[in-house]
Amino acid sequence: MMSRLDEVSRALRRDVVEMVYRTKDGHPSPSFSVADIITALYFEIMRIDPANPDWDDRDRFVLSKGHACPILYAALARRGFFAKEELFTLRHLNSILQGHPYAPKTPGLDATTGSLGNGVSVALGMALSAKIRKKAYQVYVIVGDGELGEGMIWEAAMAAAHHKMGNLTVFIDNNNYQSGGMVGKISGPSPIDEKWKAFGWHVQTVDGHDIDAIIAAVKSAHGVTGQPSAIVCKTVKGNGVSFMVGENSWHKRVYTDAEYRVAIEELGGVV
Repeated sequence: MMSRLDEVSRALRRDVVEMVYRTKDGHPSPSFSVADIITALYFEIMRIDPANPDWDDRDRFVLSKGHACPILYAALARRGFFAKEELFTLRHLNSILQGHPYAPKTPGLDATTGSLGNGVSVALGMALSAKIRKKAYQVYVIVGDGELGEGMIWEAAMAAAHHKMGNLTVFIDNNNYQSGGMVGKISGPSPIDEKWKAFGWHVQTVDGHDIDAIIAAVKSAHGVTGQPSAIVCKTVKGNGVSFMVGENSWHKRVYTDAEYRVAIEELGGVV
C-alpha cells in the first residue's frame, strides 16, 4: 500500500503536469527529481505555519535550483499558503508565481532564487542569523548536481563548516543531468560525497525517491550540531512518468494533449 507521503508526492507531480499543460510553460522534469524531497520537507519535517508565513521561528527553505519551482509552488498551495487556482497562472504577467522563485510575490517563499549557485550562500546567511539571534529554526537548501560547478557554492560550503552551522542542511539533487546534457560529460562534480566531506561537512547518501530514507537522514543531520550537513540524494530526472525518464528535453517542455493524459494517468489521476 502506498504511504500517505507517497500519495502526496504523486499529487504534487500531477499538479506540475497540470500547471505546465495549462500554462504552456515550465520545467517539469527538474521538478520531478526533487518531488520527494519537497514532500518530506513540507509535509513532515519543516515547522511552518501557512496562516503566518512570516513567523520568525519557522524553518526556512531555499530552492537554489530555482527552475524547479513548479513542484515548490504545488507544495505551498497544498499546504494552504495560497489557493490552488493560482497554480494555473504560472509565469503569467503579474502572477504571484513567477518562472523562478520571487519571494516578494509568493506567500511562503523564503528566498528569491534562479541565478544558479546563490542558494547555499543565502541559506548560510539565514542559518547565521538564527545562531546570532539564538533561534532554533533549521535551514534547508536544494541544489542541483550541475549547479555544483558554481564556485560560490564552495565558498559558502567552506564558510558554513568554519562557523559550525549545525542548523544548515543541503540536499544535492544528484540526477546526473543539467539543461545541456549529462553532468559528467560537461563538468562533473564526482565524487560529490567526498568533496563535501573534504569541506568539513557531515555527509549522507540516500535514495532521493525514498521519503522515509530522506526523513531519517534529516533526523540524523539534526543530531550533528557542530557541522553543516549535506544529503546526496540519488534521483531520476522526470521520475514518476515513464516517457520523461531519460529524455532530457523535458528539462523545459510542454505536454501535448496525449502526453498530458498519459502523465496524469501514470501518476494515479483521472483525466
